[in-house]
Amino acid sequence: MNTFVYPGTFDPVTEGHMDIIKRASSLCDRLVVAVLDNNAKNSVFSVEERVDMLKLATAGMDNVDVESFSGLTAEYMKLTGSKTLVRGLRAVSDFDYELQIAFLNKSINPDLDTIFLLANQNHLYLSSSMVRDLAKHKADLTGFVPESIKEIVAEKFR
Repeated sequence: MNTFVYPGTFDPVTEGHMDIIKRASSLCDRLVVAVLDNNAKNSVFSVEERVDMLKLATAGMDNVDVESFSGLTAEYMKLTGSKTLVRGLRAVSDFDYELQIAFLNKSINPDLDTIFLLANQNHLYLSSSMVRDLAKHKADLTGFVPESIKEIVAEKFR
C-alpha cells in the first residue's frame, strides 16, 4: 500500500490545507494527515481539537486518516512505514524553508522523499494565522475554513 503523510500544525485547518489534502489523497492509496503536537508552537487549538476538526473536514474521504504525533517528522515517518512526505507551497519563501527541511528530513531518514504541491492560486494568501485573526475580529470564515468546522473556529474566539 502506497502511504503518503501530510504533516502540519493545522491551527486551524484551512481551505488551503484541504486543497492539498484532496489532491494528495488522489495520488496515493492512503494519506495520513499528521497533526504536530508541539508545545513550543503555542497553538490556539489543542492537538485533540485540531485532530477532531480535521476528522470532521475529511469525513467521507475514505483513504484519509488523521493522527497526531510529536517529535521529528522524519522519525514519525519511520513509524508509519511511509516514505513519502507531502508539503504545500504558497510562495518562494515557503520553498526556501521547505527545501531546507526536506534535506534535513532526508539526512535523518534516507528513505524519505518529499513531494511539493503548489497551492491553488485561490489560496496563495491563506494561512492559519490569518484565519485566527479573522476569527478574533468576528469576520465571516466562509471560504477560509471547511464549512464543517466554521462554527468551531468562530466559537473559540467568542
